[in-house]
Amino acid sequence: MQLTNLKLQSSYSVPLSAMDNQYRYTDEELIARFQKGDEQAYIELVKRYRDRLMSYVFRFVGDMVLSEDIVQDTLVKLYTHRHFYKEIAKFSTWIYTIAGNLAKTELRKRKRRKITLLSQMGTEERDYELPAVEAESGEVVQGQYTEKQIQKAIQSLPLHFRTAVILRDIQELSYEEISKIVNVPLGTVKSRINRARLQLQKALKEYR
Repeated sequence: MQLTNLKLQSSYSVPLSAMDNQYRYTDEELIARFQKGDEQAYIELVKRYRDRLMSYVFRFVGDMVLSEDIVQDTLVKLYTHRHFYKEIAKFSTWIYTIAGNLAKTELRKRKRRKITLLSQMGTEERDYELPAVEAESGEVVQGQYTEKQIQKAIQSLPLHFRTAVILRDIQELSYEEISKIVNVPLGTVKSRINRARLQLQKALKEYR
């Protein structure tokens, strides 16, 4: 089961917007233009990737506000670290790697904060469970409920499984590109994706 089945003035003589009517620049061409000072190219890259990065990071961390912060930090790094990009890699590989690293850093911080808070709580406080939020009767459609269950299942995956399956089944990147982003061999990527899918199939069998 694949998750996709559940469901700034240009320094160039010719303005980017005008040329786009005749030819769509690749990501790599846009970042090359930006590295030479064309901030309109930066705007175009932001337009192409902002929503994709939001989808990726949200599935990764499961928190919309935190996801917005991480994507904003990613786009700031794109602006400030543009000269770090080298054409030996696809631009998408580079930008997803930045977003993924920032997301992992935030997850580690959140885990440390949780451990610290638990260590400061008494036994009685640890046993306390937050009451469930009762859905408003008749207002929550089945699709919304299913989406929550999908997100819950994704969040339950080990981090390395979660990363790989999100990049493949939601972001629809190639196995080769995922291998470069997560920096593991191609065979390992395929194995992680297959195992993640099996775990998701088991968790979501009633929603298939």
